[in-house]
Amino acid sequence: MQYKQLGKTDLMVSRICFGCWQLSPRFWGDVPLEPWRKALHKAVDLGVNFVDTAAAYGEGYSETCLGDALAAGKLRDKFYLATKVYWNFQTAERYPDTSYEYVIQECEDSLRRMKTDCIDLYQIHAWDPLTRPDEVAAALGKLKKEGKIRWVGVSNMNVEQMSLYREVFDVESFQPHYNLLAREIEQRELPYCLQHRIGVIPYSPLYRGLLTGKYTRDHAFSDSRATYDLYVGKAFPRMLDALDETKKIAADLGLTMAQLAIRWILTQPAITSAIVGIKTPEHIESIVPAADDILPIPIWHRVANILDTARKEALAMKG
Repeated sequence: MQYKQLGKTDLMVSRICFGCWQLSPRFWGDVPLEPWRKALHKAVDLGVNFVDTAAAYGEGYSETCLGDALAAGKLRDKFYLATKVYWNFQTAERYPDTSYEYVIQECEDSLRRMKTDCIDLYQIHAWDPLTRPDEVAAALGKLKKEGKIRWVGVSNMNVEQMSLYREVFDVESFQPHYNLLAREIEQRELPYCLQHRIGVIPYSPLYRGLLTGKYTRDHAFSDSRATYDLYVGKAFPRMLDALDETKKIAADLGLTMAQLAIRWILTQPAITSAIVGIKTPEHIESIVPAADDILPIPIWHRVANILDTARKEALAMKG
């Protein structure tokens, strides 16, 4: 496993991060926990030292499962632990909330759920338009002073939003949606992060599984993907045709399609670690080799062009 410094922090994180969004039943249905727990242990064996979750994943469910697993397996000291705050889910309809009181309360709740006394990376899950940045900063400053969080990051923001936060507190990491089929942040956010030494830890590097190349044309999705643009109508087979082409490139490199997709991300110089949602030991074993190297520049562009063309054509014909 290779490691890279996260922003300007003292965290040397594995280039594969063990993601826990899959423990969010409203999005992904029920995930069997026993294979997932075994996968955490396998991740340690393979050198993965970075795990990411969020309070909002399953309204605390993901954090609770992670805390139970880390405690039962005595694994807390094996991982840098990252989580997020943003959604207030104390009422029937959740809503954005990064007010001083809620950030303090939710951090305490996250610590309790994860059975730990300190969070290594505490992230603002998205931009909150109703709370002043200095109020967020006051809450984070209190938590840092008390030793309950070590470093602060943000997620799902643009350059202007990150800049407003950076005026009042240090932003060490940025967690965006980024993969071969979602490249918008290459224009502004990634250069900004390079300029300011902000670590980038993208989620959904496999576009919610599509870039694994494992699906067939008759596959029926029963979770939230059933309504995603590239998973429906004529768009889906068009994407599978493109993936058949890129699988050949992957095979020539001795990689699976999933490994190629993740190595493509890790080749981008702004990227620190790719967050991959893991469900089984076999899954983490199959993903880790992606971090062994980077792609040659011509192949990086070739793969990107194939899938970018397919995406545009698929979106034009969807339905």
